[in-house]
Amino acid sequence: MASKKDSINPSHYKSHPSGVECIDITQHMSFTLGNAIKYIWRADLKHQDNGIEDLAKARWYLECEIKRRSKDYRKK
Repeated sequence: MASKKDSINPSHYKSHPSGVECIDITQHMSFTLGNAIKYIWRADLKHQDNGIEDLAKARWYLECEIKRRSKDYRKK
C-alpha cells in the first residue's frame, strides 16, 4: 500500500534545520504571536518566493499582537 501525503502534518512542519517542530515552541504563546513565529519559522521551507509570503503573514500576525497588547496596556 502506497503511503499518502500527510495533509495534517506535512513535511514542511518537520523540516526545520534545527530538528525542532515549531509547535513545540508556539504552543506556549498566544495565538497571534504563535502564528507569527510559525510563519517566520517556515518562511524558507514552504514556498519558492524567498520567504516573502510567509514573512508578510508573520507581519500581519505581529501587527495584530501589537494592537492587542496596546489596548491592554492602555487599560492599565
